[in-house]
Amino acid sequence: MLQTFAKYFWWVVPVLLLSACASQPPAALRGTGDLGVVVERATGQLQVVETTGRRALAQVSGLGDLSHASVVFSRDSRYAYVFGRDGGLTKVDLLRAEIAGRVVQAGNAIGGAISQDGRILVAQNYEPGGIKAFDADTLELLADVPATYGSDGKRSKVVGLADLPGNRFVYSLFDANEIRVTDFSDPRQPKTERYPAGKQPYDALVTPDGRYYIAGLFGEDGLSMLDLWQPAQGVRTILPGYGRGEQALPVYKMPHLRGWAVAAGRAYLPAIGRHEVLVVELGTWKEVGRIPVKSQPVFVMARPDGREVWVNFAFPDNGWMQVIDTFEHRVVDTLQPGRAILHMEFTPKGEAVWISARDDNKVVVYGTAKRDKLAELPAASPSGIFFTSRAFRTGF
Repeated sequence: MLQTFAKYFWWVVPVLLLSACASQPPAALRGTGDLGVVVERATGQLQVVETTGRRALAQVSGLGDLSHASVVFSRDSRYAYVFGRDGGLTKVDLLRAEIAGRVVQAGNAIGGAISQDGRILVAQNYEPGGIKAFDADTLELLADVPATYGSDGKRSKVVGLADLPGNRFVYSLFDANEIRVTDFSDPRQPKTERYPAGKQPYDALVTPDGRYYIAGLFGEDGLSMLDLWQPAQGVRTILPGYGRGEQALPVYKMPHLRGWAVAAGRAYLPAIGRHEVLVVELGTWKEVGRIPVKSQPVFVMARPDGREVWVNFAFPDNGWMQVIDTFEHRVVDTLQPGRAILHMEFTPKGEAVWISARDDNKVVVYGTAKRDKLAELPAASPSGIFFTSRAFRTGF
């Protein structure tokens, strides 16, 4: 009898185990491609959200000062790396909705990036000025690259950091009027190249192909452009004197170039101190148009298909947004989603856009086909919105 039972036991156990597994609720399984985070700057929290159901899944607390936080994602999109204003770098597990690691790496920081292979995180810092590289798995410090300049070794604020192919990073030195490229192929022995730029670069973008780095200039009318395929040619000034002869308006909030407003073979850029979006032809880098908008633009962001560019504005008109048709080269819609619109993020294929309304403590979701409101989610002073699709885009 025992021999007979043993003879058949080898297949009975696996069947029982499979039956037990089948009884587990499928809701316990979740992918990461539909996820994202909303920064709640007032409480130092993240909301983990999913875009298809347009709903919040969880909150993660204990992330420090998130007043100017930015987020990048691991290659598998499971982890969000949050760069806080207080120098905190926090690794958040999106599936478990918990902190997986945290270091305070600087006194005043303003964002970060992740390498092409997903193994290296780089933080850009105001104080002390420079960049630091960390292991994306353990958050171990790999290298500290100070942004020193001049004969007395002063340190500059670092802005406009972006990842490049080859585990390189490009960034600007606001005080030193420079663009630098640091190669982390050997993470513990980085190599840096320096390029003189225009006056006070303040933010920047990399074109989708990783070729051009464009830095806006706060100290002059123009932008600095570095061809990363031909860096020996140095930095070129584009759109010099775009506001020449006209009185600039007071600047209430610095524009951001990181929205990747590159669409239909053209770049759409916010003009500092002006109620205009500048249109530049890629390749020649010549101005081909200006689009009047309601107020001073902050984010000028292209929908993923490039047909539209959405714009938000600085105070006192920061409750408004406008939509530019890149085929007709004009504003085609004006929206008022809420008070203090700080950020927007398109879903991966662009059928919807999520918009943070800080002073209304909510996130508003609009459909892009009809520009109709699809949903609202409560959030405590929301600012940045970041979806995991960024993990697969250069410069994001």
